[in-house]
Amino acid sequence: MTTPSHGARSPGPNVAADAVPEPWPDLRELLEKVAAGDVTPADAQGVLRRLPFGHLGFARIDHHRWVRTGLAEAVYGPGKTPDQCAAIVTNLLSSPVSAPVVLTRADEGQIAAALAGNPGGHVAGSTVVWNAQPKRSGRIVVVSAGTGDLTVAEECQATLVAYGYDPELVTDVGVAGLHRLLDVAGRLQDVDVVVVVAGMEGTLPTAVGGLTGAPIIAVPTSVGYGSSLRGHMALLGMLASCAQGITVMGIDNGFGAACAAVRILERIRRAADS
Repeated sequence: MTTPSHGARSPGPNVAADAVPEPWPDLRELLEKVAAGDVTPADAQGVLRRLPFGHLGFARIDHHRWVRTGLAEAVYGPGKTPDQCAAIVTNLLSSPVSAPVVLTRADEGQIAAALAGNPGGHVAGSTVVWNAQPKRSGRIVVVSAGTGDLTVAEECQATLVAYGYDPELVTDVGVAGLHRLLDVAGRLQDVDVVVVVAGMEGTLPTAVGGLTGAPIIAVPTSVGYGSSLRGHMALLGMLASCAQGITVMGIDNGFGAACAAVRILERIRRAADS
């Protein structure tokens, strides 16, 4: 069993958006240091051994995912003890690659334990972020139908911040008061991605889809009365949307919506750089 270290890495300095590194330059830098004689082959071997995954006995931590996909493994709180959450966060922070570390859906005990072992995390509701990435270019809006949907919207927002994006949050513009949505329609035009979070009957993504040509990621929530069926009605409504090309996430999956947005934004950035 690997004994986790309790030394957390501090976030790197802020750099310009167009200077954001790809996930793998850390490895290139390591190889350059070996070539220059600044790092011994034995020490480099120790770093590379930790790259594929860290083994804690109860969990195998995928450090290499950041290199393969540009998305780092996150820590899902439910079902884990506070000590397990803290140990996994510690192991992720000890990675030789400088990836964001995100603890999601954590309760108070899990958050307290993770922060005690790894100071410096930023708490946003039930999400905690360490090692947030330097600022990246990309215009994204997270739209919430009602105040009851904010927990999911804020999970999405916190995850995007972890990856270096600065999303705008637009709240309480559900279709029962359509004039509220029309009042902010101009803010949905010149953007790269829109995430729409809604419960009840789930029609807000369709309305937004008629107002902007940006990619839309719809997130149904479990908010709603009676036959909303804990989000299933919103999910089915979004899947049946007459607005073409809407991508639909699982119920309450604000984290997944943020990761989908990151995939889109990174491809836009790479295309612009090529």
